[in-house]
Amino acid sequence: MSSRRHDTLFVCQNCGFQSLRWLGRCPECGEWNAFVEKTDTSPSTRAKIPSSAPLPIPQISSAESTRIKTEISEFDRVLGGGIVSGSCVLIAGEPGIGKSTLLLQAANAIARQGKKILYISGEEAPTQLKIRADRISANSQNLIVSFQSEIGEILALIENTDPDLVIVDSIQAVFLEELPASAGSVIQVRESASRLFSAIKSKRTPLILVGHVTKEGSIAGPKLLEHLVDVVLYFEGDRTGPTRILRSQKNRFGDTTEIGIFQMTSEGLREAAEDEQLFLDRKAIYTPGNVVAAILEGARVILAGVQALAAHSYLAIPRRVANGFDYNRLLVILAILEKTANLRFGQRDVYVNVLGGLRVDDPACDLALAIALYSSLEDLSLPPTVAFGELGLGGEIRLVPALEKRILHAQRLGFQVILTPSHKGWEKMENVQAAENIREVLSIIRKISRREKVNDE
Repeated sequence: MSSRRHDTLFVCQNCGFQSLRWLGRCPECGEWNAFVEKTDTSPSTRAKIPSSAPLPIPQISSAESTRIKTEISEFDRVLGGGIVSGSCVLIAGEPGIGKSTLLLQAANAIARQGKKILYISGEEAPTQLKIRADRISANSQNLIVSFQSEIGEILALIENTDPDLVIVDSIQAVFLEELPASAGSVIQVRESASRLFSAIKSKRTPLILVGHVTKEGSIAGPKLLEHLVDVVLYFEGDRTGPTRILRSQKNRFGDTTEIGIFQMTSEGLREAAEDEQLFLDRKAIYTPGNVVAAILEGARVILAGVQALAAHSYLAIPRRVANGFDYNRLLVILAILEKTANLRFGQRDVYVNVLGGLRVDDPACDLALAIALYSSLEDLSLPPTVAFGELGLGGEIRLVPALEKRILHAQRLGFQVILTPSHKGWEKMENVQAAENIREVLSIIRKISRREKVNDE
């Protein structure tokens, strides 16, 4: 009797929900007429990975897997030191943000090391890819490009070429011919990724997948894809500006707090780690509502300009707009200022912006935002001011990690006013003023603004 098992399933193309019978409406996502029939032949759908005997944990080698350096230091930083052998990396981002450019540059850099790279381009025509390659000088003979989209052909190509790295651009563009669903559907993305995973895991060949991002900001396709891969990276930024940020969402081999900073140029992406003024606007610093926040991204301190505008509202419910800052956190800070500092934003539209397209998650940005809001509300011009500290609900200012490192970075860039939480030894630090709560900070701000006004006169 054959052990081969044939199960007929119906799979929702929108969310991946499975049912033993056809349904008109998906109970998981509510989509109508989204179910397609799928025949699962479990023993033969996936390549078998050679099994190994179980071992006591002390006998397992703790040596780190071999990493492939991309020679793009910002990329390697986010990866945790390079691409680990046998790993799968998913890079997601909005269309046109520069994912393909980054990967083509990385592939060319690795190919120059004598390694063979197989680049699967499922979306672009050969002439389109050639134009980009010429623009960024990606001309290594070891960089092999294929324009196949069918998974069976791609797997055969991997077997025949035996590459050191496989890049698939994108996972939404490839498909399994045996499945009735169209390319990019949930069932196609999931099954195509599963076949690719099985192939590269057995060979210990690293795989990089490109994924698109939906309007809601999540990776298109099933969430299962994020759980299957080893590393999930988001490439983000304002497409109208040059700054691009590579951020780690998941990393089994490194720190998820690191970011890579790039600038898009006519010759491709350029690393911008040494550009200290990237997120600052020196001309805007002196205008009301502008403060500089010292935030921590991984092991790196970044000085980012924080702008706030509090304008009279003509609406029954005033607007609250946050760009680069958590919207709910903005509401909390407004409530703290109203409750503890007696400031009134109830009849004001409030707009918040972080310069350079940076998205800030560090709680240390609270104090800078609170000062920017107060400065805009009272129309106070401040000298170039750096502030950092987390705000508690009672208006207290809490200490944050790497406090001295942030101070030294601000001093090195020449800032004369540095506002911090109260801490031991701050009196001996040059240009540092510390406070225990938001009322003390606002008192310092009023003194600074008056002194600046006298100096201007």
